[in-house]
Amino acid sequence: MGMYKYIKAAFEKEYHERSMILRKRITEWRKLGTVARIDKPTNLARARCLGYKAKEGIIMARVAVGRGQRKRPHPWGGRKPAKNAAYRSPGKSLQRMGEEKVARVFPNLAVVNSYFVGQDGMKKYFEVILSDRKLLGGVKGRAFRGLTSAGKKGRERTTKKF
Repeated sequence: MGMYKYIKAAFEKEYHERSMILRKRITEWRKLGTVARIDKPTNLARARCLGYKAKEGIIMARVAVGRGQRKRPHPWGGRKPAKNAAYRSPGKSLQRMGEEKVARVFPNLAVVNSYFVGQDGMKKYFEVILSDRKLLGGVKGRAFRGLTSAGKKGRERTTKKF
């Protein structure tokens, strides 16, 4: 096995065993803000798969997204069969919402990708890879247009006919 397979196995083991290291990490993350810039990725193997490189212009950020109810009240507008739903889901994953939060905090950077790193009772934590726009060829608003992997999954879900 190569180095990254060992890193991946160690990270998965920590998560499945709910190890003390992971619990300590999440406790520290709770004390930080919703979006916090970090020096290096927690899960290096996953970050490298998604486009992270330790070079100038690539930045990492950790975002916390609430795990509660995301459904918004639907305006009734009469008793019609099509409107017979109390709530409507936003149709976005928590990961995509996290990417958008980070994109608002760092408007001069473009979101490359993101991945899950942990969760507690209240929040889910994702690490987001950001890049200088010069490295991506001047692409603007990737997170908001659904061009990241989480965004593409969300767009596939909404365009499929059931």
